[in-house]
Formats: sequence, C-alpha cells, structure tokens
Amino acid sequence: MTQELKIPNDRIGAIIGKNGDTRKHLEKILNVTLEVDSKDGIVVIENEEDALAEIRSMEIIKAIGRGFSPDRAKKLLEDDDMILDLIDISDDADTPQKLARVRGRIIGRDGKAREQIENMTGTFVSVYGKTIGIIGMPDQVSDAHSAVLMLISGADHNAVFSFLDRKKKEAKINVISYYY
Repeated sequence: MTQELKIPNDRIGAIIGKNGDTRKHLEKILNVTLEVDSKDGIVVIENEEDALAEIRSMEIIKAIGRGFSPDRAKKLLEDDDMILDLIDISDDADTPQKLARVRGRIIGRDGKAREQIENMTGTFVSVYGKTIGIIGMPDQVSDAHSAVLMLISGADHNAVFSFLDRKKKEAKINVISYYY
C-alpha cells in the first residue's frame, strides 16, 4: 500500500534529520519506505506487508508535521492504545491577534501552562500553527483535550488546573477501586 501525507515545508527537516538519519531511523523502526518531496511537502509512505505499520507511520509523520519532535512522535509506538489528537483552533482564532492570544494561553509564560497540562495528564502537547496536538493514552488525551478547550474558551488557568487535578484524583480512585 502507498499513502501520501502533506506536511508543512518547515517540518520537512524534522522528518529527514541530519544527513537523512531521522528518515532512515523511522524507515527502520516502522518497516516502511519514506519518500520525502521537500519542495511540495509531500511524504509518501510505502509498505507492502503490514497495513497497521503504514497507519502507525502516518500517525507519526502527521505528529512530526504538527510540531512534535521525532522522539515524542515515536511515543505512539510504545503502546497500541496511544493516540494522536489534533485540535484545530482556526475557528476560535480567526485573526492573527486571536491566534496569538489562544496559542499564548495554551503555552503559558515560558511554556509553563503546556508543561503543567503535560505533567498532570501524562500526555505530550504541541502547539503549532493553527493546531494543538496531543499524544497519549485515550483517557489522558481526553482530559488534556478538555483542558485545552477550556483555555481556548477563556477559562482561568487555575480553574483548568483544578479540573485536571480533580480528574487525576478520580483516575487514581478508579484504579484503587478496580483492584480492591
């Protein structure tokens, strides 16, 4: 099978890597062939044997294209349940000023808000262009997604972190009640 994926031109370097090392490494661990057109931003993924590997490869390339480092994108391979969630903020931020404000709220001063969301949910968050990417387990991604939507809608950071703290405590109680 062959799949094509368009990624932003400024993310081509992240896929290729220094001297093509990242591309070669991705091809090896994913068991696919990657053809990268650096002019058009088209990445062609080929694999004749394993359709699942091709789908996972598309997710990893999409994650790199949406601002994740290759190392963070490869977290999608650690567990079959890991997912990539993309939130399009272009509807909520229809002007450059609104886009900068929304991105700034999610990132926070010196990246503290994004880091806090990652720490409280166990996810990885990327703010790139008009999208917010989240990598993690489904329940964790759901909580991080809700937190990001709260920030986009203008909720206070303290309210968002209180929400995440409550979700974290609920998850802990659910684990304990499951085993005892």
